[in-house]
Amino acid sequence: MDAYRGFVMFLMMAEVLQLGRVAENFPESTFWQFLAYHQSHAEWLGCSLHDLIQPSFSFLVGVALPYSLASRISKSEPFGLQFAHTLRRSLILILLGIFLRSIGRSQTNFTFEDTLTQIGLGYPLLFLIAQRSFRTGWIALGVILVGYWLAFVLYPVPAMAPERVGVPADWPYHFTGIAAHFNKNTNLAWAFDTWFLNLFPREEPFLYNEGGYATLSFIPTLATMVLGLQAGRWVRAQSAGLFKRFLIVGVAGLLLGSLLSVSGLCPSVKRIWTPSWVLFSGGWCFLLLALFYFLIDIRKWQRWSFPLLVIGVNSIAAYCMAHLFEPFIAESFRTHFGPNVYEFLGEPYAPILRGLIVLLCYWLILYWMYQKKLFIRI
Repeated sequence: MDAYRGFVMFLMMAEVLQLGRVAENFPESTFWQFLAYHQSHAEWLGCSLHDLIQPSFSFLVGVALPYSLASRISKSEPFGLQFAHTLRRSLILILLGIFLRSIGRSQTNFTFEDTLTQIGLGYPLLFLIAQRSFRTGWIALGVILVGYWLAFVLYPVPAMAPERVGVPADWPYHFTGIAAHFNKNTNLAWAFDTWFLNLFPREEPFLYNEGGYATLSFIPTLATMVLGLQAGRWVRAQSAGLFKRFLIVGVAGLLLGSLLSVSGLCPSVKRIWTPSWVLFSGGWCFLLLALFYFLIDIRKWQRWSFPLLVIGVNSIAAYCMAHLFEPFIAESFRTHFGPNVYEFLGEPYAPILRGLIVLLCYWLILYWMYQKKLFIRI
């Protein structure tokens, strides 16, 4: 789990490589365009490697929960104290997410769509689901997915020009039929945010999120965490045929999510975390977990994963570092080694060289923390 988590956090920290900027310098290069695509989010429909970061992080929260609960139960900790700890963790995640999104703003930026906040909003419900049986976990997953889909489908599509909510008229992702209920910035989650987010003090009234992200996505994100919870229960119980189970569930998730999307019943859209996206991305999470389980636990190939382990055991520190340290590190190298320090391979490669240096500094800090046994826990 720590290696998988480290891999996910590495992908997030590697945003500093700015592969998209490098690709702009080589518009005819299929190689650079491929890398750039997979270091950016799909515009609406579809999936890139980068799109799997948040689902994986959420999934792994669920995987870890059975271990956390078992530890507290072994200490005879009463339910009330466990739930109080859960609420505390939830609040810290929400506030930390808001804090990080407010950097550089003139006032607190009250939005709730980022990874930490989405996990924080759903975490108490995940804790309550984890108190129930394994079978109840699957039932809860189904109720969340079907209920969320129905809520979107029953919400009437507003009759308005898409330009009013930041969507070009010629945008290629204007859905029709049932799928129209999942269009960008004219869906249920958008409508909720136009009310909810304006309850908070803002620099200007909230009209829409430019990326189409929404607060209510925490509900299907909870479903992603429930998938992780079920996987974690299997792992902790050392269930027979674990690798095979992961493969079967992973492939089933991919196929079912894809089928729902292709049929038009429920487009697979990461930005609003549609139910088909939960299944599709959840399938990838199971397959990635299977891969790490196979390499590390079955084949015992462990040494290669150490750099990822260093990141994975301090994922919150890595997350905060990626949001806070980049400007300081990058500018410090310019200050001490000259303004052209990143350009000795040529200006087109300057962004990636800058990113590699920053990324190495991130890892060295995390390695120092690992050596000193400094682990940030929430």
